[in-house]
Amino acid sequence: MKSLHAFRTKLCSVAMLAAAVFAIATPVWAHHSFTMFDMTKRLTLTGSITSFEWTNPHAYIEIDVPDEKGAVKHWSIEMGSPSILMQSGWKFNSIHAGDKLTIIINPMKSGQNGGFLSQATLPDGKVLFNGPRQEPPPAPTQK
Repeated sequence: MKSLHAFRTKLCSVAMLAAAVFAIATPVWAHHSFTMFDMTKRLTLTGSITSFEWTNPHAYIEIDVPDEKGAVKHWSIEMGSPSILMQSGWKFNSIHAGDKLTIIINPMKSGQNGGFLSQATLPDGKVLFNGPRQEPPPAPTQK
């Protein structure tokens, strides 16, 4: 009788622990989804930075971009985490409000003014990427 009670207690404890781990892990997995961005499209934007947010879990560039008619539209651009960005040369002070920036993004599928950064050309001409750059394979040599 005691062994059955002990078994049920352990089983219940394990089930509760598993449920707690799953409940905590699910939002973490969901957070790292990039399904809101159209990774098949790329868009180039040039504008003035309104803010650069060096925060975890993701950094953000807020940028005002004039359209072809001159009307300014505000864009929010998601980046990787600061630890990943530093591996490709980013620093917390790489860009500042008022700087002119050219960026290439994967736009949001919804059509809202936002996207996921692919690369940025800084005011000094330096090109930075959204994490360590993966070089394309070398072109085949001709014989």
